[in-house]
Amino acid sequence: MRRIAVGRTNWLFAGSAAGGRRAAILYSLIESCRLQQIDPFSYLRDVISRLHEHPMSRIGEPTPRGWRLAKEQESGTN
Repeated sequence: MRRIAVGRTNWLFAGSAAGGRRAAILYSLIESCRLQQIDPFSYLRDVISRLHEHPMSRIGEPTPRGWRLAKEQESGTN
């Protein structure tokens, strides 16, 4: 999360409290992707494109960790 701390002055004004909350969610997702050693852009592109048809009963799957595990199962690796 060092990237966020370094750029904090650049992001001082998020436009609104809702904008700040959305930015925090995106930063958290991106850092979670990096912790899982997956490309954040690939993750976001795939999840956003499939989110409208994803059932709520399987909400854990589109998380970065769940996404990585699903991709590993698809490719047959551990």
